[in-house]
Amino acid sequence: MDILLVEDEPQLAAHVVRAIKRAGHGVDHAADGPSAVETAMKRHHDLMVLDVNLPGFDGFEVLARLRAAGLPMRVLMLTARSEVGDRVAGLKAGADDYLTKPFALEELLARIEALGRRNPHAEPGNVLHVGDLCLDISKRRLTRAGERIELSPRELEVLQIFMQEPGRTFSRDEICERIWEREHEYDTRTVEIFIMRLRKKIDRKGAPSIITTVRGIGYHLELPG
Repeated sequence: MDILLVEDEPQLAAHVVRAIKRAGHGVDHAADGPSAVETAMKRHHDLMVLDVNLPGFDGFEVLARLRAAGLPMRVLMLTARSEVGDRVAGLKAGADDYLTKPFALEELLARIEALGRRNPHAEPGNVLHVGDLCLDISKRRLTRAGERIELSPRELEVLQIFMQEPGRTFSRDEICERIWEREHEYDTRTVEIFIMRLRKKIDRKGAPSIITTVRGIGYHLELPG
């Protein structure tokens, strides 16, 4: 993978860069918000490791600008903040995972590898159709009635679960287990945030949501008609 590390602490950044290179990945480094956005726009990266506290503007602003530009790279946020509200803010802004400082390099690399893995059921050219939704798994491209909808990698993975078995109800725990593989580290608010983000992007104005909440159980995908 090609990884962009955005971290303003020089010593920590040097350690992380060395660890990422030893793991066999390419890595670029940016030390502030503006240079992070500039680097991300100029070169393709598969994943960004993004610190929240940055000079220039913070990681939330970096993430907002990248998502507004339609860049689909996965984002792992690093934060020294332990409050749930900050983690929720990152997920709402489009982050795919978070890691609280201080952290072990082994855990950081494990999370990078987890984010970099493709779904084992995603064969090249595999395309899912449910109603007017079309998801090309290999190209990671979603359309509804022919109109392109930009989703983050995590959002695509969550939607893929529903589209592979439309009508089936998935519990929050099962969704966590399939996507994050560490369901015990996440509360139900994590899933709720991603469902909210999907609804905002794929639902039609004035129409019922196609991702239906089954009270006390979970969610399922149900297209009208």
